[in-house]
Amino acid sequence: MDQERLWIFDFDGTLSPLVPDRERAQLHPECKRLLEALASLPHQRVAVLSSRSLEDLISRVPIEGVYLGGGSGIEWYFPDGRHIMSDGNWAERLSRTRGSLLHDLDSIAVIPGVELEDKKWSVALHTRNATLQAKEQLYSRIISWRPPHPVRIFSGPEVLEIQLFPEVDKAFGVRMLCQILNLDLSSGTVVYAGDDENDAVAMRWVIHRGGNALMVGSSFPVAGAQIVKDHLSLVEQIRRMVGLDVTIA
Repeated sequence: MDQERLWIFDFDGTLSPLVPDRERAQLHPECKRLLEALASLPHQRVAVLSSRSLEDLISRVPIEGVYLGGGSGIEWYFPDGRHIMSDGNWAERLSRTRGSLLHDLDSIAVIPGVELEDKKWSVALHTRNATLQAKEQLYSRIISWRPPHPVRIFSGPEVLEIQLFPEVDKAFGVRMLCQILNLDLSSGTVVYAGDDENDAVAMRWVIHRGGNALMVGSSFPVAGAQIVKDHLSLVEQIRRMVGLDVTIA
């Protein structure tokens, strides 16, 4: 295919099946094959954008030629080895913000079955092992919570994610990457794939600018986005879009 495109994928739940232990998350083999195939095609650029830290993401996506964005796009690792931070005095702000917020969230995460994950630029409260009553208790506490600094809260499958900086979401990350790559967005050059509320924000931004989006699952519908059942259905659809063999091993 000759059309230039930038493909941007979420990691957890999109390229990697959701697993009880997030430390064990890894690319599904078919998703790895897809990224390798896309990255080898002319005029195609491939990125993975996650709320995980960049260091964490790099260890999970060992594919040559892929752009990697951590912290929802605060920092990027480029195929040529460059590490690029967005403007924002992030290190100083992070040191001021994390301590008090983590103290608050530690006290909330004592609810049975709720697990706290420190992701550097955000904090996730996982509810996979919580009862319905415990989940309701968590949501009630979060609603009444008055954090010492402005934050932003996103929902995902069995998780609440607290972004430490309210201006940061995955649309922020997509914008940053497009600006660095100097992409012309007028010709539908961006395709975004994800599965949660943070991804939905990026999808709306991409669709509004003439791009395309694919939502894995139907928990967070976005007008104009195509819904695919799971990560294997995502692989099949994208392979069709670029004219690759759709056979799944």
